[in-house]
Amino acid sequence: MKTIQIYDKPMCCSTGVCGPDVDPTLPQFAADLDWLKSQGHQVERYNLAQQPQAFIDNQAIHHVLSTEGTDSLPVVAIDGQIVSRKVYPNRDTLTQWVNADTRSLPVATSSSGCCGTSGCC
Repeated sequence: MKTIQIYDKPMCCSTGVCGPDVDPTLPQFAADLDWLKSQGHQVERYNLAQQPQAFIDNQAIHHVLSTEGTDSLPVVAIDGQIVSRKVYPNRDTLTQWVNADTRSLPVATSSSGCCGTSGCC
């Protein structure tokens, strides 16, 4: 099973339904993460406003924030490898990532866009 880590922008909650401008993507993404958990995967979600230390402790995330700022959030990592920046992936994409061999996942680099040259995002 995979470990999925999500590093969110500062929000009051993970569903995003508590602010004046509700992003409909957030409740769906939360439901998709619950589905991943039900499939046996480990999901860890960090909110910059509530858990800033998690962003500091992870060197890759800290590097992304220090070079690209909070506009790079959300960042999604699978088994410690960054696979997405700036967007919440849909369930189909998440499913592809957790069913793939981690070594074959696209790795985001600062010079090649959010998901390398594969255009996965």
